[in-house]
Amino acid sequence: ARMSDTLLIVAASIVAVLVAGWIWVTKRGLRPVPEQLKPGRPLPDFDATDEQGEPVRSTALQGSPTIILFVRGNWCPFCSAQVRSLTQHYKAIIDLGAKLILLTPKPLETTRRVASFFDVEFDFWLDDSLVATEQLGLLQKTGVPSTYEKEYGHDTVWPTALVIDAAGIIRYTELSKHISDRPDPELLLRELTKTLKT
Repeated sequence: ARMSDTLLIVAASIVAVLVAGWIWVTKRGLRPVPEQLKPGRPLPDFDATDEQGEPVRSTALQGSPTIILFVRGNWCPFCSAQVRSLTQHYKAIIDLGAKLILLTPKPLETTRRVASFFDVEFDFWLDDSLVATEQLGLLQKTGVPSTYEKEYGHDTVWPTALVIDAAGIIRYTELSKHISDRPDPELLLRELTKTLKT
């Protein structure tokens, strides 16, 4: 009886650790959608820079639906995988008359390398000073691994996807639940298609 009690305690302990681990993994990194990015709100007015170093403004997006992806950089394997999978849907997005913009933090040279690395005609916007990132509530403090800090600095953007309609209204917002989690491109395409029907 003593042996079976011990086994029961060990089994219960293992289950408790597994449950606690699952809760930690599913809850850790959960970040609420910032008030200014909630669906139904207009896309906030923010400034960025394009690949040529020219200023761009979010208000210029009005007139066509847009998917905006906030990506941390090509050092992030999860962002790279997300962009790579989106390339398969790029034509469908463009065929809907929509734009696809990848907004990434500094620096411009790195942004150009990211653009050529993916070899797709996305629009790359640069938020070099992270001012827009902070304004939108997406700043991730000390989110850059130490091996990349020299080129990218300490802070970065929290991975996020927005679907904006032609009137500049946010129709869908998804913040990554965890650093490794990214929205399904087909889901973004469905949400984009919905904006064309409303």
